[in-house]
Amino acid sequence: MTPMQQKSLLDATSDVAALVHMQGTLERVVFHNEENGYTVFSLKTKTGDSVAVIGHMGEPQPGVSLEIWGEWVTNPRFGRQLHMQKHQTVLPAHVEGIRHYLGSGLIHGVGPKTAERIVDAFGADTFKVLDHEPERLLEVDGIGRKTAEAVREGWGEHRGIRDLIMFLQPHGVSTSYAVRIFRFYGKHALTVVQENPYRLAMDIHGIGFLTADAVALKLGFEKDSPLRAEAGVLYVLKKVTEEGNVYYPLELLVAKTAADLDIMYDLVEEAIHALKREERVVVEPLPDGEEAVYLARFHAYESGISTYLRKILGSPKSVAITAPDAVVESVVGELGIHLAEAQLEAVRTAARAKIMVLTGGPGTGKTTITNAIIRVFKSLKAKVLLCAPTGRAAKRMFETSGVEAKTIHRLLEYSPREDGFQRNEDNPLACGLLVVDEASMMDTMLMFHLLKAVPLGATVIFVGDVHQLPSVGPGNVLRDVITSGVVDVVELTEVFRQAQESDIITSAHKINCGEVPYLDAGKEQLSDFYFIRQDDPERCAAMVVDLVRNHIPRRFGMDRFNDIQVLTPMHKGSAGAGNLNMLLQQALNPETRLIKRGDREYRLGDKVMQIRNNYDKDVFNGDIGRVCVVNPKEKELTVRFDDEKNVIYAFNELDELVPAYAISIHKSQGSEYPAVVIPVLTQHYVLLQRNLIYTGVTRGKKLVILVGAPKALSIAVKNNRMQKRYTRLAQRLAEH
Repeated sequence: MTPMQQKSLLDATSDVAALVHMQGTLERVVFHNEENGYTVFSLKTKTGDSVAVIGHMGEPQPGVSLEIWGEWVTNPRFGRQLHMQKHQTVLPAHVEGIRHYLGSGLIHGVGPKTAERIVDAFGADTFKVLDHEPERLLEVDGIGRKTAEAVREGWGEHRGIRDLIMFLQPHGVSTSYAVRIFRFYGKHALTVVQENPYRLAMDIHGIGFLTADAVALKLGFEKDSPLRAEAGVLYVLKKVTEEGNVYYPLELLVAKTAADLDIMYDLVEEAIHALKREERVVVEPLPDGEEAVYLARFHAYESGISTYLRKILGSPKSVAITAPDAVVESVVGELGIHLAEAQLEAVRTAARAKIMVLTGGPGTGKTTITNAIIRVFKSLKAKVLLCAPTGRAAKRMFETSGVEAKTIHRLLEYSPREDGFQRNEDNPLACGLLVVDEASMMDTMLMFHLLKAVPLGATVIFVGDVHQLPSVGPGNVLRDVITSGVVDVVELTEVFRQAQESDIITSAHKINCGEVPYLDAGKEQLSDFYFIRQDDPERCAAMVVDLVRNHIPRRFGMDRFNDIQVLTPMHKGSAGAGNLNMLLQQALNPETRLIKRGDREYRLGDKVMQIRNNYDKDVFNGDIGRVCVVNPKEKELTVRFDDEKNVIYAFNELDELVPAYAISIHKSQGSEYPAVVIPVLTQHYVLLQRNLIYTGVTRGKKLVILVGAPKALSIAVKNNRMQKRYTRLAQRLAEH
């Protein structure tokens, strides 16, 4: 045993000292989830008692001897159970036990008959032979080279996973992750983890720097280890991309990493140079003499967007329109609609251009113009494709145009099995026109993959409101494309008469122009925009709950779950998403069938939101659904999403779901709701920005109610400073 393994074992011993310790034989498997390892089984102890055990393990097999540590829990339905925290397989010492162990099906390639032959040949030395002299398997009657190799590989994998699980369990790394780690590194997994546990954070999706750092420090790695510095740089770069940056200035990166890891600047600089040599990061000079540091993939995304946009712009149109003005006039006449001159010019520009951005606020006619553009290309028998970043936005596109629309992921045919998009430059989309709605939501990665799949002859129309919040993911793609000046841009500013009758739309445009909208709470006539003054944060939260539960359904006839969405600037505080979700859940859904994970409850009927892209389940960041099945026995629940898709979540996947009675305004992008309620308080000061309030207000179709302090709203409307995002897309495009 190596010193590191000895240290790990000592740590494990101290960790489990306070737990119930038990030895016995796995008698019967009641339930096993192959995906995450969650298992319910019966353990027959040495005294002959049968104990119900729940916990995670790799491949449970009846007859295997186990040593387990856990704590007693009482299930309302199934009674007393031992919740297993750690376990290890105990290898049998006697011949009969060895025979049963090998033949239990635990080792791939070894069945009962093969096990019997091997044990007959080697007896009590069987495990020693399998570990150190597997070539001797050829001495066994009936085992040829092919079978011997299968047995050797099966035993090696079994021992590798078993040793890895035993090593990682004391450090809080679950069995499911241990299996994933072994699959990635193979038979050298344990050695890799011992020599450089920071590789876990670099290579294994779902294991972050903090977990790897905890493992490394327990193993005796020094705080100023170069391996820790390299992993720390990648960790900080990942954090800043999650804040919207595509790159980070070198000086800021060095300072932030040194502070976060409590190490010296020169150690960070050396780590960046090492990562550059390994091609994990790209360091690029900036015009001002500073240097930009990119995660390698984001440098590829940003450079790729510039390359593909230039290729499309430089290629002739596959749909040749010889007299665009005449075609537009004919189509608009057939549609029987009246377009203002600016709107007509937008349609004409789309007919002439290769790439066009159509931007403007609510009520300016973006939808009408988009439909006219679609009809122009359809009149010429062109293949038209429509897409949007979210399912809700795609559904709305279909409803307003009558033409099928897909999410960008579905359009590009994302394959979980291949872990990539099937549509690309080698297998491009088939279209003469591609229309992308809610383009302000597109981040750098999604834009790269979309452009990669666009046929060079296609016309591409990006439709979006550039004054809304930028994408949740890294980049500021739509604004950068506009700023670059390399594509045709049509910005609509005129609000038409019918739209002017909506207080939502007129208020949104006032906000966008830096004016505080009219805040008369005592309107005699029904309106679609209200401001209710309530300066106290706790009373504001109570008012929000009362509006959703009572006033809006009673006065406007709207459904509490399906029609009303609470949007909030922050997660914390009395009127933040966390507290509001707790209050709204209690008020709207006092259901008793639930699953608890940490301090969060998931109840039957709850409104929930997916908070990260999960390509295996085909659900994405921001998707909202309702919990339709709760299975406390297996600790699973099923969510029915807006696109009528049912998705099952195991217990350890519940961190991907959060309550969605109240969501952040950032998460509401690309969605529209019949009614929105928005708390606006001075405690939200750090996030009170014009584009935030503007985005929130424009999410409501029929009703918007702001609750809070007039001073807070005024601060937000007057604050037009947007948080800087580090991106070089506009410069890359302009340079060419």
